Amino acid sequence: MEALRGRRSIRKYTPGPVSKDDISSLIVAAETAPSAGNLRARRYLVVTRPEMIRALALAAYDQIHVRTAPALIVVCADADRSSSRYGDRGSLYSIQDATAAATCLLLAAFDKGFGTCWTGAFDDDLVREALDLEEHSLPVALISLGHPAERPSAPPLRDMSEMLSWIE
Repeated sequence: MEALRGRRSIRKYTPGPVSKDDISSLIVAAETAPSAGNLRARRYLVVTRPEMIRALALAAYDQIHVRTAPALIVVCADADRSSSRYGDRGSLYSIQDATAAATCLLLAAFDKGFGTCWTGAFDDDLVREALDLEEHSLPVALISLGHPAERPSAPPLRDMSEMLSWIE
């Protein structure tokens, strides 16, 4: 509950890298996410090369937190993997697999003291080209990762009546 209540989108990072061991532990945490048919139809690309980070930042409409993060984790849905079992519905399931994994990664990063921001606003084609992604690999999230240089406050909660309906 602490991670669920405390996690925030961090858009400012202190200088300094995030270790491969720490990033690997976040990927292990991401893989605990639920998955359709337990296929885990998702992949992760960890980007720390500055020129590649700049290219992805441009693909993400030059969002500053993408450009200044010491690491980016690109979470991709593997539609072919899921579609091999579920046909046309597999595309949706692979996206669900990837987003569930991204959520687990964000919570694990918070638990380890890292800051992250899930970025969904990016040009798919530019990301695909920069990373030389295969046709069946759909970039779902660019997650900036680093040591936080800010502590944003919690946004106001929505009223339950706005979001909840009971069908009894």
